[in-house]
Amino acid sequence: MSWIVRFLRLTWADKVLLVQAVLLLTAVRVGLSLLPFQTLRKLLAGAAKAPASSIVQKNPANQPPRVIWAVAVAGRRFPSIGTCLMQAFAAHVLLGRRHYPTQLRIGVTRNEKGKFLGHAWLEREGTVIIGGDALKEQHYTPLLAMDHLGSHEVIDVDAT
Repeated sequence: MSWIVRFLRLTWADKVLLVQAVLLLTAVRVGLSLLPFQTLRKLLAGAAKAPASSIVQKNPANQPPRVIWAVAVAGRRFPSIGTCLMQAFAAHVLLGRRHYPTQLRIGVTRNEKGKFLGHAWLEREGTVIIGGDALKEQHYTPLLAMDHLGSHEVIDVDAT
């Protein structure tokens, strides 16, 4: 079955969520290309703030597993906008707008050939919710942790 048919069979709420994920991943990709990292982070921090009048509905599309699903599906379908950093940013914003605070982490490691590798993942209450597959394959030393995208903590590598 083609991905278009599968998309058409989704509920309206899931279709909207998937489109939001694609648009946000695209915006993050463009932002990473055109803006300094700190500027993009500030813009996304504003986007991640939940509207004061919003109420988290019981709609399953507003729940964290569906948001993570939508970001992961969009990232797999469109790899040019689906890197770990873009997915972590997008999920962080979408979950923040739904009153589910998360922590975005960025870490580094070297592979067996000594090549420098970076990875971004998203945590909620100490549990990795997106980007966990790469963490199973490699041990990444966290360098940066961001809450609400507006504040960040540089992690002392010697302390980890």
